[in-house]
Amino acid sequence: GWMRTIRVSDMKFQWTRLDEHMGVLNESRRFDAEHIAYVLKLDFLNDNNRMRRGRVSLVTVDEGAVDSNIKSASGQELVIYSDIARVQVKSYEEKMEWFQNICGELYINWNEGHMRMNVRREHLLSDSMEAVMSLSRTDFRRKWRFDLIGEPGIDELYVRNCDWFELVTEQVFDPDLGLWQTNAANQRRMEINPASETSCHGDHLVYFRFLGRVMGKAVLDQQLIKCQMAKHIYKFILGWPVMVNDLKDLDEDCYNYLNGFKDILKGLNHMNLTADIVHEVLNFIVVPGGAHIAVPEENVSEYMEACLKHRILGQCEAQMNELLLGFFDAFPAPLLTVFDFHELEWLMCNGLPEIEMSNLQEHTEHTGEADGSAASGCFLDRNTESPKLKPSVLRRIKAKCFEGVAASTKSLQTWRKP
Repeated sequence: GWMRTIRVSDMKFQWTRLDEHMGVLNESRRFDAEHIAYVLKLDFLNDNNRMRRGRVSLVTVDEGAVDSNIKSASGQELVIYSDIARVQVKSYEEKMEWFQNICGELYINWNEGHMRMNVRREHLLSDSMEAVMSLSRTDFRRKWRFDLIGEPGIDELYVRNCDWFELVTEQVFDPDLGLWQTNAANQRRMEINPASETSCHGDHLVYFRFLGRVMGKAVLDQQLIKCQMAKHIYKFILGWPVMVNDLKDLDEDCYNYLNGFKDILKGLNHMNLTADIVHEVLNFIVVPGGAHIAVPEENVSEYMEACLKHRILGQCEAQMNELLLGFFDAFPAPLLTVFDFHELEWLMCNGLPEIEMSNLQEHTEHTGEADGSAASGCFLDRNTESPKLKPSVLRRIKAKCFEGVAASTKSLQTWRKP
């Protein structure tokens, strides 16, 4: 598995791969479909308080690192690496309690300045973009208030508290706008539209910078956004390792192709295989001029690496660059290192509220061969001592359902209350 460790030379977090005996595995520089891993690295090219520039790239895990300290709006050090390392091993509930406390300390005092932005309901997205894109990075540490022009009273509170984030992100993620598209492997998730430049009216990159800022501010304010993105995007935000297996949830055809490519090559060893043949299979150009570059056995690794990087980042690199620049305009990257990518998705999209056990029991039906058996009801029975179902337990239910364990009496019998 992967573990964040501290790099002594600059006190930054980096990834280390451990074997089953907790020994450190040395990473190979040569592409290996089963073991190679990359992290997304964002290099800032300036420190402009209003609009930073930067460049994203996929690098090997030893080249990626994240700062391990966090400062308050006044410049005081709030968190150091030992604080983060201690929280990383805690439960999600304990992480959230610590996270909420630190977020509260990041804000600028209300009396020292806050943001009040006027928007029209019928032009909510355009008015919000104009307001948010005019802000400096410091302004994201202030409390925000959105007022609907011409709609006093309760409507102001309605938008100000939580619904603004959901209403705005719902519009940006709408496939009809042309910025995002449903993921072919999972229709419930959205991925960046590589053709957003031609599909979207206006400057598509401004939309992505805006969305990144909204998502970062939503995390700081602990508000939810109205979309679930492809899993690798959460990994990109965290700087989490991505591997060939991540393609399976993004593009199953590309994943199967890369996994079987060496076997394909052996079967075609009498041919001069070039990227023009590959283009017919994958429907994208891997590298400029690739149609004229042969793919003999000696450069198969380089070719497979180029395929992975292009599919997971290269075809939407400019959009991802702006999305992450916007996100980190609003939120400090080190604070997210306590979460894994599943937890980040829950934090941004689900919220994972506590559930009343009595309510869950009342609305749960047993179906299938295990209907009415002791095994099928053992989970609910073992949790009746607690009046509420904690998020950590809810996560386990969700995971087991996706694995299809609900149909397995044997698996249900091994369930244990945490």
